[in-house]
Amino acid sequence: MGWLQTLDAAIGAACRGVLYLTLAVVFTILSVNVGLRYVAGTSLASASELPELLFPWMIMAGVVLAAQHGSHIAVVILTQKLGAARRWVLAGGALAVAVLYAALAVTAWPLMEIAADERSPILQVPGSVSVGCLMLGFALLAVVTLCRLPTLWAADAVDAAAAAAAADLAHGA
Repeated sequence: MGWLQTLDAAIGAACRGVLYLTLAVVFTILSVNVGLRYVAGTSLASASELPELLFPWMIMAGVVLAAQHGSHIAVVILTQKLGAARRWVLAGGALAVAVLYAALAVTAWPLMEIAADERSPILQVPGSVSVGCLMLGFALLAVVTLCRLPTLWAADAVDAAAAAAAADLAHGA
């Protein structure tokens, strides 16, 4: 396994960890808060704020995982119609997407510095935490897209070779 696959797998493992942890924490907090409301007639002061802070992390982890599995954007009909040019179109599209994700990550940096001055009302967490999540997510999306490029290229080459072999068998029979 090459270093790109190792990097891609590490990003996937980290995103799964963030996704599972944030989902468990949000579910636990909301469940405890609902139980407290019914049993004691009160609730946790931070019960609404903490899930709001964790939600962007959960979503960005899910988006990165979806990008790794190729299930965030699918243009199957168009790419099937392209034939031999498919590899070039998919590679060019992947490069454009990676550049756009990287540009979004870079653009988020000044916003993170501005949001650092804002604090959540109860927990006093800086607003830069949520913006930083978006910045990190966009950067990871760019890296994952670039990591998938050699696999996309090789898979398409294998598909083309298989189609050529099938055509040869069909013409030879």
